Amino acid sequence: MTGNARPSGPSARSALDPAIAARLKRSADGLVPAIAQQYDTGEVLMLGWMDDEALHRTLTTGRCTYWSRSRQEYWVKGDTSGHVQHVKSVALDCDADTLLVKVDQTGPACHTGTRTCFDAGGLPLGQ
Repeated sequence: MTGNARPSGPSARSALDPAIAARLKRSADGLVPAIAQQYDTGEVLMLGWMDDEALHRTLTTGRCTYWSRSRQEYWVKGDTSGHVQHVKSVALDCDADTLLVKVDQTGPACHTGTRTCFDAGGLPLGQ
């Protein structure tokens, strides 16, 4: 598959291993949340979304590829910013509905320019 057009359906025209594709539990729009975590420190960097093709590209290129819900296209983290995510490992959670992608992050992970998307401060807990 070439370009940034997303195939219709959760696994249409993807080269993802059918055994992996069969395990995934996708949202109604065919996506799986993918948590990016710094491999050596455990720091949670960001949350992105992958369909079968994005996961296939991530597994085969060693670079995180996500599906942008706002732009409706694939994007490889760092292609425009230089803030690359080099994939170290990918794991599926026990319910097969979330991916954990351990990466070596170059530069900030967040589009705001910060290291992590989760630095906006904690929310108050109830009494």
